[in-house]
Amino acid sequence: MTLYHFGNCVALVYVPYYLTYKYSGLSEYGAFWKCIQAGGIYIFTQLCKMLVLATFFDSDTLNGSGEGFSFLAEFLKSSVNVADLLGFALILSRIPGKGHNKLITTGLGWAAAEVILSRGIMLWVGARGTEFSWIYILKCLESNVLLVQHITTATLMWLFSRHDLNKTLKPLVTILLALTIFKGVWLEGLLSVLTFGPWSTIAVKALIASIMGFMSLHIYTGLAQQIGI
Repeated sequence: MTLYHFGNCVALVYVPYYLTYKYSGLSEYGAFWKCIQAGGIYIFTQLCKMLVLATFFDSDTLNGSGEGFSFLAEFLKSSVNVADLLGFALILSRIPGKGHNKLITTGLGWAAAEVILSRGIMLWVGARGTEFSWIYILKCLESNVLLVQHITTATLMWLFSRHDLNKTLKPLVTILLALTIFKGVWLEGLLSVLTFGPWSTIAVKALIASIMGFMSLHIYTGLAQQIGI
């Protein structure tokens, strides 16, 4: 039963990533190694973030009071997420290609590296040794939400770097990027105030990721039709 539970969790985490790679057209363009490259930049970015946190921030401040939500701790942690945007910008500048393939390659490679490093050991150690626990199912569902979020972030960074983007849309893209960076502050703070259960929390995160994704897709579609990509 433990092996069956582990297999279900692995499938729930990684099958959506495989389907995204296969049916988005990336497999036809041989984008596998480009995804690996994006994952390598993700690892480098996270190492830089950990170095900054360990050097310039006090551990007691980052951990907060240890009970409940700490606004200051989450704000300090989120402020370092600017490095993630720089990482996305680096990937977009290094990976050749046009249109949605470039954006999906960036987001998928970044998300895949994150889910392997953050979920792989957890599932191997936890889900493999537990007969059944909903916590691992919830973590797997959250990984799928992060996939949508990272592809959205890649799209927003690409839009932000475009000089031909409509000037009236530039503030909206900037706001969406700011919301992405400080998601740990406003979203986690909101969820802590509303005291949602774990399933409701996942549903809210999925809803917000979907809304931001649809907004980014709408802006991208308009620009893509304008410049013919």
